[in-house]
Amino acid sequence: MITQQSVNRRNFLRTSALIPPFVIAATSIARADDLPPPRLSETAPMPFPALDFKTESGSSISLKTFRGKFILLNIWATWCAPCREEMPTLDRLQSTLGGPHFQVVPVSIDTGGLAPVRQFYTEIGIKHLRIYLDTSGDIMQALNLDGIPATFLINPDGRQIGQLEGGADWDSPSSLSFFKRTMTAA
Repeated sequence: MITQQSVNRRNFLRTSALIPPFVIAATSIARADDLPPPRLSETAPMPFPALDFKTESGSSISLKTFRGKFILLNIWATWCAPCREEMPTLDRLQSTLGGPHFQVVPVSIDTGGLAPVRQFYTEIGIKHLRIYLDTSGDIMQALNLDGIPATFLINPDGRQIGQLEGGADWDSPSSLSFFKRTMTAA
């Protein structure tokens, strides 16, 4: 069912790609040390929607692909100032904890597709995160999001156990301690 809210959300996503480059450049000056450590709203394990998105090569991938790991799903865009600030911390988190038991999955909602995301990764020096895309806005609707960044912690069974709206310093000592405790307790 299409509602006025969903039409407004799609129009926002489309027009956001038109933000002038100088605005984006100005936001890249912000530093991750300005971000607070994440305060995830922890929840009892609850079902999480099945999500499909694209890889850098354009092939479809499902969130189920990562089943068996803790997943930190981050919905973001290159034009979003808090997203730009937190991406280096997500990259460092992936570098530190990523592997057979943990995966950061950053899904860009940039309507411009791969080019702006690839350029952003190069400019900022992102080395450990893969590129995932949802240019349709379907994920925003599926998760009923009004803003980004939005981050979800999903357990190895595919159930949501935490959520945070807004930017955070994901590789702070307290964050690393939290993720290690959470993975050990599972």
